[in-house]
Amino acid sequence: MRKCMLLLVCVFLALPGFGQTTLNGAGATFPYPIYSKWFSEYHKVHPDVQINYQSIGSGGGIRQLTEGTVDFGASDMPMTDGQLKEAESKLGTKVLNIPTVLGAVVPVYNIPGVSGEVKFTPDVLADIYLGKITSWNDKAIAAANQGVNLPNQQIVVVHRSDGSGTTFIWTDYLSKVSPDWKSQVGSGTSVKWPKGMGGKGNEGVSGSVRLLPGSIGYVELIYAVENKIPFGSVRNAAGTFLKASLEGVTAAAASAPKMPADFRVSITNAPGKDAYPISSFTWMLIPAHSKDPAKGKILADFLNWMVSDGQSMTSALDYAPLPASVAAKVKQAIQQVK
Repeated sequence: MRKCMLLLVCVFLALPGFGQTTLNGAGATFPYPIYSKWFSEYHKVHPDVQINYQSIGSGGGIRQLTEGTVDFGASDMPMTDGQLKEAESKLGTKVLNIPTVLGAVVPVYNIPGVSGEVKFTPDVLADIYLGKITSWNDKAIAAANQGVNLPNQQIVVVHRSDGSGTTFIWTDYLSKVSPDWKSQVGSGTSVKWPKGMGGKGNEGVSGSVRLLPGSIGYVELIYAVENKIPFGSVRNAAGTFLKASLEGVTAAAASAPKMPADFRVSITNAPGKDAYPISSFTWMLIPAHSKDPAKGKILADFLNWMVSDGQSMTSALDYAPLPASVAAKVKQAIQQVK
């Protein structure tokens, strides 16, 4: 009888899923493609760990982390002092903003008769979204696009409808390059848009632009590439028109302000002729002490794997890896995760 019981126990332990730990996360759509890849690859080397992630937008990620309904959040906007204070009060522990990867936000468009690259100055992007420029053949757009046959087509503005870190990156950039945008709209994961229609997630915006003639929107680079939507070059702070690339994002990180100890930094409109101007880090929001110590240990292990093995997978999905100096600081910060 005892042998039978031991045999049953052994069979039970061998069943798929027994002893498996599941981590739940939610937040930014900007890094969703690389996070999906990472969670899948980590599961291959750790079959007993399953990481589920909902790409609901940065605002949702911050909210769910604060309410304690997920094990970690994700955002393309570092948490503000107020958000950190509220989350740490509710969770009873410090919350870390851990940078994971770098990416670019690009202006995507659907202009009838124009399949080539369109150049955008900072003023033009701000004025389109402010509603001051309403037609594709406006003289301000034409001035930067000599030789391009721009149609007399009304511009359809598309923006995010959900709380979004991609929106924060876009509006943070516009606030730096346009005094009118800064004073009238400002920056944030959600803003009061002067005009336009909303799409949910990077997926929703890219889908709307692909379907609507005359439209313009902003999405993370991988969504433009995957959906084969044309995206324009943007004049950077040094006066150079640059199309988003891994090299341009890396240059922006290198020329931006020094990384602070808490990793909360903006690198939009970075100086340097090679810096793509609408670049950003993206962050995982990690409780320093998890309610379940086993989950805390797994989170720390995953983060160490992410900052080493995971970084080699970034370029295939059009993200730039963390600079070596930042990766070294992240490894030190991960030691706080229990």
